[in-house]
Amino acid sequence: MTNPKQMSRTEISALGKVAFVERLTQPFTTNRNTHIRQGIGDDAAVIDRGEWLEVVSQATMLEGIDFDLTYTPLEHLGYKLVVAAVSNICAMNARAEYLTVSIGLSARFSVEDATALYDGIKRATDEYQLDLVGGNTSASMTGLNLMATVIGQTTEQELTLRSGARNRDLLCVTGNLGAAYMGLQLLEREKRVLKGNDVSKPAISEENAYILQRQLKPEARVDVQSQLREAGIRPTAMIDVTRGLASAALHICRRSDVGVRIYLNRIPIASETFRMADEMHIDPVVAALNGGDDYELLFTAPLDKHQELLAMPGVDVIGHIVPASQGAALVTPDGGEIRIQAPDWTAREEQE
Repeated sequence: MTNPKQMSRTEISALGKVAFVERLTQPFTTNRNTHIRQGIGDDAAVIDRGEWLEVVSQATMLEGIDFDLTYTPLEHLGYKLVVAAVSNICAMNARAEYLTVSIGLSARFSVEDATALYDGIKRATDEYQLDLVGGNTSASMTGLNLMATVIGQTTEQELTLRSGARNRDLLCVTGNLGAAYMGLQLLEREKRVLKGNDVSKPAISEENAYILQRQLKPEARVDVQSQLREAGIRPTAMIDVTRGLASAALHICRRSDVGVRIYLNRIPIASETFRMADEMHIDPVVAALNGGDDYELLFTAPLDKHQELLAMPGVDVIGHIVPASQGAALVTPDGGEIRIQAPDWTAREEQE
């Protein structure tokens, strides 16, 4: 038996998040149950129920890591927890139907606090037509810990995985990117300014309302499925954008064994994001590429659907798929190429 003291120690940061998760889950890539259509490796698991496919997704949020209660209302947090799980279901081209919620609460939280959290959950279930069917509540020594599992369904004809992108497919994204990240930067700035001041409130103007909403109360893109269906488009691959455009694109490339070219000047960025980025001396493109919390959808579609995609409101064609041998790159306005990198794909040694 190996002596634990003789085992070498590898820091998680030496691998990067993606490689770390792949190492942990590698022994589980073969499924014992033949009705599991898609296991680990996508936005959600897919289980074959015969005439339909069941889709299961989970979202976890930890205080101090995923949210800061200094500036996050509990009601908004409950809403966002549900959105995070529903967004994964949307990325499978499926419809969310019901959920379970589990929470861990430390002694500093009151009944009123927990009620506010569940008020937000209730608002999300009303918005997305979900039923809360169970969960668990327990004590916590580390603040507030949240987990939501959402179950939905789709059909064989509609199911979309990350692994279906093909050479020459178009790369498309919904909405705009980077706004949630800039909202977070604004909230963090005001937190620093007001540190130690329990009387004053953050000086947040009306013009910042959009980026704050994108961070504190985002929405899942449940509308996109019907738009695609009406346009006669079935995406070949899809993923939700929660850790930035760069990470999402790399996941599609990895799972589909392809490369990608993203045109920098086609990445959709809202004017409010540009304005706040300029104020804070942050590159808005970097915010879009690596910011996160956008809850938009990145998908690929056949080249012959170009005109239909251009006609879809709120959808931008930002690039195309290339052979894997060409890698993943951003194309600058002058035609130059920059290799795409993402923080959760990068080991510590590459960062230093």
